[in-house]
Amino acid sequence: MKILISNDDGIAASGIRVLTEELAKEHEVYVIAPDRERSAAGHSLTLHTPLRVEELESISGAKKTWVTTGTPGDCVKMGIAAILSPEEQPDIVISGINHGPNLGTDILYSGTVSCAMEGIMMGKPSIAVSLASLQCDIEDFKFPAQFIRGMLRRLKDFNFPKNTLLNVNIPALDAEDIAGVAITELGGRMFTDNYEKRVDPRGKIYYWMAGELTNEPDDSNSDIAAVRKNLISITPITYEMTKEEVMTDLDNVLCVHDVCDWI
Repeated sequence: MKILISNDDGIAASGIRVLTEELAKEHEVYVIAPDRERSAAGHSLTLHTPLRVEELESISGAKKTWVTTGTPGDCVKMGIAAILSPEEQPDIVISGINHGPNLGTDILYSGTVSCAMEGIMMGKPSIAVSLASLQCDIEDFKFPAQFIRGMLRRLKDFNFPKNTLLNVNIPALDAEDIAGVAITELGGRMFTDNYEKRVDPRGKIYYWMAGELTNEPDDSNSDIAAVRKNLISITPITYEMTKEEVMTDLDNVLCVHDVCDWI
């Protein structure tokens, strides 16, 4: 299988290196990643400045490796549309392994999930992978990488639904301490919206985001609850955001008797 790996932590991050090395044992791997950390970049693209691309000495096991000045979304879009040859086109896009969780509605800000989202927008099955801990050493990424390698074997006959990616969050635990795997839905907010107001040494006011973790019911089928119970969370996600059930109600209010020319 041909795999395109990208991330939002940057080309030098431990997660992308461990994942590449592990998957290259069984697959043909290509790496295209940002030149620096782009966490919380969301699904942004570069429109008004040129994108620089440099081929590097490959990360261990990768067929080829490139670094770009672009966003995570740029890496995948440009990789598929411009950098990779027809013979190198990926069968699947994998984003990660991210340093930190991507759970609940916080995925809307996530560069990791946006990498995978760009993959499905380019017509490729895609997976986003995160290590659900902010305190990680390179050794902590080894089990998650091994899990994804095994997961790909199990997904061999899985028909990815159109416009759907898998968002995987793995607790930062030893394999024997993982309680299992859960197929989950997105939870709510991971953090509260709190900002600390501070004053710098020159007397200027600035703000620092200081949100606290929110609570999620233990009996919830959410990704947040699963990870808190030491389960690996796998959530199918789509970018199709239309609330179809609301369309009829809006039509009845704004287009009475099928007439929408009230402007």
